[in-house]
Amino acid sequence: MPIEFAARTRRIPVYPLAAGYDMGADVAMLASNESCFPPLPEVVEAAARALGGANRYPDPSYAPLRRALADRYGIPPQRIALGDGSCDILLAAGEALLEPGAEVVYAWPAFSVYPHLAAASGARAIEVPLDDEDRHDLDAIAAEITVATRLVLICNPNNPTATALALDEIEAFLRRVPGHVCVILDEAYCEFALTLGDTYASVELLRRHPNLVLLRTFSKVYGLAALRVGYALCGAEDFRVAVDQVRQPFYLNAAAHAAAVEALRHQDEVERRVTETIAGRIDLADGVRSLGMWVSESDANFIWLHLPDEVEEADVIEGLKSRGVLVRAGASLGRERSLRVTVGTAAENARFIDALGASMGHLVKHRP
Repeated sequence: MPIEFAARTRRIPVYPLAAGYDMGADVAMLASNESCFPPLPEVVEAAARALGGANRYPDPSYAPLRRALADRYGIPPQRIALGDGSCDILLAAGEALLEPGAEVVYAWPAFSVYPHLAAASGARAIEVPLDDEDRHDLDAIAAEITVATRLVLICNPNNPTATALALDEIEAFLRRVPGHVCVILDEAYCEFALTLGDTYASVELLRRHPNLVLLRTFSKVYGLAALRVGYALCGAEDFRVAVDQVRQPFYLNAAAHAAAVEALRHQDEVERRVTETIAGRIDLADGVRSLGMWVSESDANFIWLHLPDEVEEADVIEGLKSRGVLVRAGASLGRERSLRVTVGTAAENARFIDALGASMGHLVKHRP
């Protein structure tokens, strides 16, 4: 007789992992929303120094990183949650807030981890379709909030569609949300969002909405995806206390902690990289539009495009792969006939446009 597992393991969807890591070095890796820039030497050195004490458990308070983030954003350290990537905090929020009979509301398609929260907890997931511009429909989301709603997730900028809502729209929505409902504003890509202004702007919302949590990460703009450091700026301390209570201790390793603290000291270089990424994003979008395809207005470090009716998504993905370019298929992200493409180096971006044009031309020419 085989081992019997909990029913929730059958409910939890499999996270759509990127493929192609075994294809060798000559591949444009544009399938995962990571930075094409390596960590700064000082950041690598800080992580290496921390490894010298790897025989000891890390400081469970993570006080240096909490203080550094508190100084940066003007939020008390006790209202800052840390985690093994922002996903760690997100999943802990689901465990702390959700249970059978509760509801979680989010737009769809959005971040692929969101469906895990209801599946793992037994809560009811309410998925609200995006509007015609692949943006969050906040009126429709507000209409789904009931007395059973415990959590609302707003991905802004949204993954995978790269679209963002202005903060005045977000605040108008927050005024409609009852105080018992936690709203997580997932801002993993906020540093790239021209629509949002500077990265401090949304922090002001916390002062007026104690049920709000801003979820952010070092994986994208700071180039620390492999080290997994996420953080949440909380409107009230009780959110941080709850997510810490349901997780294992020592959830952030010492090397990642040291790297994040050091990364915060180099904002000038971060801003330079953001500027270069935005320029690459514009070039990518213009290149796709030159091929006659629709591209969303991106506020992230990736673009989102829709394929024409005369080609199949799987054929385009295979055509790109055969030309050494990996992107993420829309079918794996909740919207078929779409592609999500991360901004790479200038050479990688040009390679993608050339490969996409060649693949499309080949498929249309050989259409039955």
